[in-house]
Amino acid sequence: MAAARGLCAAAALRGRFCHVMRKDHNLTTKLSLHQLVQKKPFLPSVVVRNAVRCMFIQTQDTPNPNSLKFIPGKEVLESRTMEFSSPAAAFCSPLARQLFRIEGVKSVFFGPDFITVTKESEDLDWNLLKPDIYATIMDFFASGLPVVTEEAPRTDTAPSEDDDEVVLMIKELLDTRIRPTVQEDGGDVIYKGFEDGIVQLKLQGSCTSCPSSIITLKNGIQNMLQFYIPEVEGVEQVVDDDDMEKEANST
Repeated sequence: MAAARGLCAAAALRGRFCHVMRKDHNLTTKLSLHQLVQKKPFLPSVVVRNAVRCMFIQTQDTPNPNSLKFIPGKEVLESRTMEFSSPAAAFCSPLARQLFRIEGVKSVFFGPDFITVTKESEDLDWNLLKPDIYATIMDFFASGLPVVTEEAPRTDTAPSEDDDEVVLMIKELLDTRIRPTVQEDGGDVIYKGFEDGIVQLKLQGSCTSCPSSIITLKNGIQNMLQFYIPEVEGVEQVVDDDDMEKEANST
């Protein structure tokens, strides 16, 4: 009799144990790989890497087929922009230096919440470049490094004590009406000067080598500036010496 009760108790115990195992098994199969890895404290590097890979980066086409806008969902440069036309110009940005290590990257541009990457030629396929760009951006934001260091030069259009009334109006229009629109296309417009009725501007990002850049300058920016500021007679694009040299080498 005692032996029979012992067998029944053992059977019940086995049944309860199997039931628990089945519950654990069913629960486990519903967990993602990332959740399972988090349960293993002896693999911290994998947990961090998986957490980084959860970052979602959107891409957006620009008017320039050689430029693509990457939106990481994180702040990049607060309210300003910066352009890096060569690896040497990226001395103050760890992120730009990493992107230039990708073969085929011609220039890098940072906006407040986006990164514009321009490839060297139309022959390069974006489908081959994008995986490396995605990985570089993800790994960088996981590193905790600053996007730019304190050595970074500022290229904003902040009012200066030397500005007269016309220049102040030009800068205000650029900041409030023109630059936000251009930044939506992955580029920017930087004020360089005003002389003899001509506003000198530098195009950055996707606008630098865009086929429609002249149209943007003349039909868009020039018309708006002339409408609000009668003293403006025209707009011209300023190209730095290093940009001219780089374009000559690429042709």
